[in-house]
Amino acid sequence: MAEELRIAIIASGGGTNAQSIIEGCEAGRIAGRVVVIVSNNSKAGVLERARRHGIPAHHLSNYHYADDADLDRAFVELLRSCEVDVVALAGYMKKRGPAFLAAFPNRVLNIHPALLPGPHGGPGKYGLRVHESVLAAGDDVTGVTIHLVDEEYDHGPVVAQRKVAVQPDDTPETLQQRVLKVEHELYPGVLAAVARGELDLDAIAAGEAPAEIDGA
Repeated sequence: MAEELRIAIIASGGGTNAQSIIEGCEAGRIAGRVVVIVSNNSKAGVLERARRHGIPAHHLSNYHYADDADLDRAFVELLRSCEVDVVALAGYMKKRGPAFLAAFPNRVLNIHPALLPGPHGGPGKYGLRVHESVLAAGDDVTGVTIHLVDEEYDHGPVVAQRKVAVQPDDTPETLQQRVLKVEHELYPGVLAAVARGELDLDAIAAGEAPAEIDGA
């Protein structure tokens, strides 16, 4: 990796995970910098977060490019122009195609608010729906997973995980808040480990066991 890890964040919503990564960089806990933030939602809170921190903010969606392949090319062009080392999906609700993934091999990460692989990932499993699924299944443990992105939802090799106990009186909302706190620790921790050279994403892609990661 470069001396300074150049991070792109792609998100659809408010961007609390983006905020944790930005703050990790600004505080020096991550030897890197968020160089661009992109959203498919022009009104997403994550774009306002980017502006507050002086980070270039872009809206890219099918509103601009009806064809997904054209949108992928636009993403690649933008991120390459920013000389990005790693792409962090943080609540991004769309699936990018093979051209996008091929442009950044083993460098596109996603965070999911449950343990993967398993029944609480895949199409339609996002936000509160994930925690509703966990509670409906009667699971006593859930967690957070960071994985490399492939062409299937919530499917690529696991980079790091952390478990979260499910409490007997949990609601989807209370469980979401406890899991989110762990997300805000684990994602910066993974990026800090990548920046330090302690986490080899290529080795993870080749089958190395997931990492034990502390917060950044």
